[in-house]
Amino acid sequence: MDSLLLVFFICLALGAFVGFMAGLLGIGGGLIVVPALLYILPSVGISSTQLPHIAIATSLAAIILTSISSARAHHKRGNVPWDLFKSMLPGLIIGALASGFIAERIPADTLQKGFAIFVILMTIQMAYPVKAESNRQLPNSVVLFVVSALVAVLAGLTGIGGGILIVPFLTFYGLQMRQAVGFSAAMGFLISLSGSFGYIIAGMNAPELPYGTLGYIYLPALFGLVITSVLMAPVGVKAASTWPTPVLKKIFALLLLCVGLKLILS
Repeated sequence: MDSLLLVFFICLALGAFVGFMAGLLGIGGGLIVVPALLYILPSVGISSTQLPHIAIATSLAAIILTSISSARAHHKRGNVPWDLFKSMLPGLIIGALASGFIAERIPADTLQKGFAIFVILMTIQMAYPVKAESNRQLPNSVVLFVVSALVAVLAGLTGIGGGILIVPFLTFYGLQMRQAVGFSAAMGFLISLSGSFGYIIAGMNAPELPYGTLGYIYLPALFGLVITSVLMAPVGVKAASTWPTPVLKKIFALLLLCVGLKLILS
């Protein structure tokens, strides 16, 4: 029980950091939360065979509340292109639900190294983001379905909301950045909710799960993350107006690059 409380309090501090950085730099928390949980959770006896699955599932669940807040704010400002969202909705739901069952069939070591490679690729995107807004037309509904399903699967397999994947795609096809970010916020809620549900079902009969799990979601860590991340995100947003965020984003990308390399080599 002492170790449970320790993880809870560590995740309170982690959630505060994640919420602040998400508000400051506009990044999803999964790129921070998953590596941190990979180091924290072994202290409560979580086996290496289940560790990546639990870290990713818990990260996804933590995104639910924060994405609700973000999506509501963007909706009030008219930044969510709901017509486009409705057309991509089926692919997002199917991909997110499938991610938990796909992850269950991937060996833990492969899943961890796959996440590490993903982190490295995303740090490059973070440091040198795509800024292409053009007059290109969005693809047809079949292509949008495939893209949305793939994005949702990748997001579910890596414990992120998916914004870092979908925003460059949408801006490449001419959607305004504010609308792409608004779409990302709404999509993050859907992916995190559907993906979490998939991980709960997939983990119901999984062996070697510790006390305090709901499927693959580790509840003490989840509660700690959510409590403080929701409180600190607005503080980060306020700081973004005065702090040198482009410079900080590149420094943070370098830090994540080191984390990704460490996970590959471990």
